[in-house]
Amino acid sequence: MPELRQFTRAPAGPGVLTATVPREFVHRVAVAEVLLTGWTRTDADRFTITAQWPRSHQLHVSPDGSAYEPLLVAETVRQCGALLAHAAYEVPLGHQFVLRELRVDTCPEHLAVGAAPAEPVIDITIGEVRRRAGRPVALRYDAVVRLGGERIATGGIDVTWTNESVYRRLRGGRTADVGALRLPQPPPTLLPADTVGRALRADILLSPAGRPGRWRLRVDTAHPVFFDHPLDHIPGMLLLEAARQAVRAHGGDESRVPVSFHATFHQYAELDRPVWMEVSAEDGADVQVVALQGESVAFECRVGAVAG
Repeated sequence: MPELRQFTRAPAGPGVLTATVPREFVHRVAVAEVLLTGWTRTDADRFTITAQWPRSHQLHVSPDGSAYEPLLVAETVRQCGALLAHAAYEVPLGHQFVLRELRVDTCPEHLAVGAAPAEPVIDITIGEVRRRAGRPVALRYDAVVRLGGERIATGGIDVTWTNESVYRRLRGGRTADVGALRLPQPPPTLLPADTVGRALRADILLSPAGRPGRWRLRVDTAHPVFFDHPLDHIPGMLLLEAARQAVRAHGGDESRVPVSFHATFHQYAELDRPVWMEVSAEDGADVQVVALQGESVAFECRVGAVAG
């Protein structure tokens, strides 16, 4: 494991060098997908993490380039947990992480893209460190995201991890050769791009399923963001984006803008079996979306939306 470094980053400016944290610490292969730039411990289980958000991104910036997507906040908060697990709690690289719960609430009026990349500061409070045989095996933490001193979002995550040998047993051999899985062809029919708020065909995750409030999930394992590296299951961020698109498409109200996500991941969503996204309930501005695989609910998410 690389030497652990605790570091803070000075504000960018002439003569000041900046860098991202090691990509291995946030479980990314592409350096361009690493959002975090530094961290420091402020108390026993409190940390401050710095980040940088790009002004342009295939998924995390709105198609017109005017605003950061709320799921960029979710990915930033997710990366914080991976970083701290490795750098602060000494979880070995190579352990397999499993996202159990994720919530993020954003203030869209503060997510405008500016004249330079945004540099948010994330305050992390660890609420629980679960241990087994004296070693940490899970974290639950809360996050407050600030930009220019203004609170722009809050979030929280519950994540667990295990070593590779245990993970292989849990997955029943599915990790042996991901390339050998017989993956179903994505449905050829897509929802219109403007219906789901996406500009690129590759980013449209929903296909019509013949009835309102239900769609077939489209999974492309060559997608450069969702599948930054090979995976043996459908990643959580893809399911969150599918929930976002479902809310945009539901009821034909394309002006509805999702701003909050409260998600629970019940089981692995397998790559080689169809997944159906459904709107299961509505309560005012909140829409409940579930991902069904066979007879099981693999994922559910309460999405809060506002008029765009």
